[in-house]
Amino acid sequence: MTPPPVPGARLRHGRVALALSFFVQGAVFALLVTRIPAIQVRYGISDGLLPVFLAAVPVLAGVGSVGTEHLVKRVRPTVVLRSVQPVVCLALLAVGAVGSLAQVAVALGAFGLAVGALDASMNMLGVSLQRAYGRSIMLGFHAAYSLGGIVGASLAWAGAHWELPLALLYGPVVVVFVPLALVIGRWFVDGSDGRASGGAGGPSAARPVAMRLLLPLCLVMAFAYIGDSTVSNWSAKYLQDVLGSSEQLATVPYNVYMVMTLLGRAVGDLGVRRFGPVAVVRTGTVVAAAGFVVVAAAPGAWVGMAGFTLLGLGLCVIVPQTFAAAGRYAVERHGPEASDPTIARLNIFNYVGFLIGSPLVGALGDAWSYRGAMLVPMTLVLVTLVYARSFGTSPAGYGDGHERPRTADVGRGSNGL
Repeated sequence: MTPPPVPGARLRHGRVALALSFFVQGAVFALLVTRIPAIQVRYGISDGLLPVFLAAVPVLAGVGSVGTEHLVKRVRPTVVLRSVQPVVCLALLAVGAVGSLAQVAVALGAFGLAVGALDASMNMLGVSLQRAYGRSIMLGFHAAYSLGGIVGASLAWAGAHWELPLALLYGPVVVVFVPLALVIGRWFVDGSDGRASGGAGGPSAARPVAMRLLLPLCLVMAFAYIGDSTVSNWSAKYLQDVLGSSEQLATVPYNVYMVMTLLGRAVGDLGVRRFGPVAVVRTGTVVAAAGFVVVAAAPGAWVGMAGFTLLGLGLCVIVPQTFAAAGRYAVERHGPEASDPTIARLNIFNYVGFLIGSPLVGALGDAWSYRGAMLVPMTLVLVTLVYARSFGTSPAGYGDGHERPRTADVGRGSNGL
């Protein structure tokens, strides 16, 4: 069996640049969501109005992802990503620096729209680079996102600890990230043909995979993000109110969860190359379900934290592999040009999961019990086992012993031409 060709310099540079883009986005998003209480206080947002503000961001992000599906039929995703990442950073600064409720609403709206385009275009490039490399590298990009999230959350903690105004917290970060985004944007590469973001030629008007055919992967994406949002929104309350931990200890589970997603994604590509994507997704699903069971049955805080640790290790592999599977399926059905709009279509269900997850667990916890509520995202995540074969239908499994050469996808790009 012929091994994949060694990637050329341009693809390697593009991979590093895209990893930095994922890192920046992880940090920026964490800086926003971890300082929601401070944003609420600064602008006098009532408890009744806050859910509207919070729901508007993922809704508008979904709109941005839909727009990107159509936009990439006219311009390359490298151009989209290079354009919107500075906008996301500047929108973050605006959230912390504007002077009125109406202005912060506009800033959050701009953030949501730009984030939708950013998430879609980043994952488009990740999938196309993986195709050009001929082996699994997608989890590495999401590991960079997790690392950025840890850095952003740590900066947010420091800002809260030192009681820094939001503008003073966000300002230096944006001063660093905007120039960085502009510089690395010069190195972005569309892996399907190895051309950099300024290269000649335009994208094809290929159609994405029909939604009815993409639905299994869409459900997997939504259910994975329901599980993720359960941890991000309810882990602290669960540990404190249900398991009786201290307020300080209650802040630990989400940090542990983020660290485990980083570690799991950092080694996940090796697992895909060795065992194939189906085995990795199945294993991650079972581990995540076991984590929910441990959390639901935990007699105390430390056992609960062990459950959240398992959740991080399990859930972290599902989303990157869902994007990769959608890209492969699009290439099989309609050719490489169909991958980008298909990824944008799938990305919408990222935000569907966020919108559903937090209120679902909260409503079940209030009406029933929070222990019982933890079994609902567990059940949804287990649905991934039903669709696990969807992750390996391509003859190119991107794993040692699971792949065949793909000269149409790899040949030119791997030489950086």
